[in-house]
Amino acid sequence: MRTDAPEPGLRERKRLATRRAIQFAVLELVDERGLDNVTVDEISRVADVSPRTFFNYFTSKEEALIGEAPSLPASSTVEAFVAAGAQSNLLADLGEMMAASSGNLPDDLELLTLRRKLMKQHPQLFALRMATMRNFEDELGAVVARRLVADEPGLADDADELGQRSRLITFVAFGVMRHAWSRWADAGAGPDELASRLRASFAQLDALLVQTRPE
Repeated sequence: MRTDAPEPGLRERKRLATRRAIQFAVLELVDERGLDNVTVDEISRVADVSPRTFFNYFTSKEEALIGEAPSLPASSTVEAFVAAGAQSNLLADLGEMMAASSGNLPDDLELLTLRRKLMKQHPQLFALRMATMRNFEDELGAVVARRLVADEPGLADDADELGQRSRLITFVAFGVMRHAWSRWADAGAGPDELASRLRASFAQLDALLVQTRPE
């Protein structure tokens, strides 16, 4: 649990513990037996829940395997990013916004490590994971587009150019986030380190871009 997050109540802690138990059970079973040789009944037994409880949390074993998609931070943080101004560094601001959203990102290193291993073994799981990220991709792209229009109002009249720019920035942001997550997971760092890894990866990209700009 992050130190800057409010302490959840007993009911929420139980819900999170059950969710984690189900995810860990399916990951371990698939690691041992393969994706096609694991049933919801077996997962429920290992997680010490009923199949009915399993389906209260996940619609399928595949959904439990791939985990939750990230989400944007609080609206106040999003609005601060949009209104930062053209003189402010967009990449640095984007890094700060994503660092602020790190509380919404999966940070259970044990689960992530096992999930990464299985996605390498089962490409279909990686494809499913990418599908769950599309909604977040669309949300982030919409926020980036708002920032671009705020910085350059004329873009509001050129939907194609605005879409191309916001899509490119969003794709780059996803690559930077993957870089940060990989560094964080490979280092075996604690949950609180994820935000600093995100800031560092965005800063590293910005520094590289500065180095390649002609004088």
